[in-house]
Amino acid sequence: MWKEFKEFAIKGNAIDLAIGVIIGGAFQPIVKSLVDDIIMPPIGLLTGGIDFKDYFIQLNHRDHIFSSLADAKAALADPKAVHAVTINVGVLVNNIVTFMIVAFAVFLLVKGINQLKRPKPEAPPTAKDCPACTMSIPIKATRCPHCTSAV
Repeated sequence: MWKEFKEFAIKGNAIDLAIGVIIGGAFQPIVKSLVDDIIMPPIGLLTGGIDFKDYFIQLNHRDHIFSSLADAKAALADPKAVHAVTINVGVLVNNIVTFMIVAFAVFLLVKGINQLKRPKPEAPPTAKDCPACTMSIPIKATRCPHCTSAV
């Protein structure tokens, strides 16, 4: 059993998976910054200045409206404060955009790897073997220059 595990771990599948997880973890802050700092502000501007990070729907305590999602979450830590139940629509939108970016990046990566793995088309042959003497002759030759037999 130990031998089988060693073969599995060294074969490359486990190592490739570990590398993928590490690269994915390092890639996450970049994608999060891209979504939060580059993509979502123009979308928020187009939708009337909505900051999607703070866009939420408060389900209870309508008499006490929170101005931001951070305020609503901070109220949860205070036992004397009003506890708001929220549906965090903005967080969901940010996560969907982040997922789409990561999925597209993975698609491009897999596409590139598949192109590298694809065998190159072979060039048409330029030579053939003479049936009489088995020497290599040009493909268009009608007579072997070595043994003079017709091909």
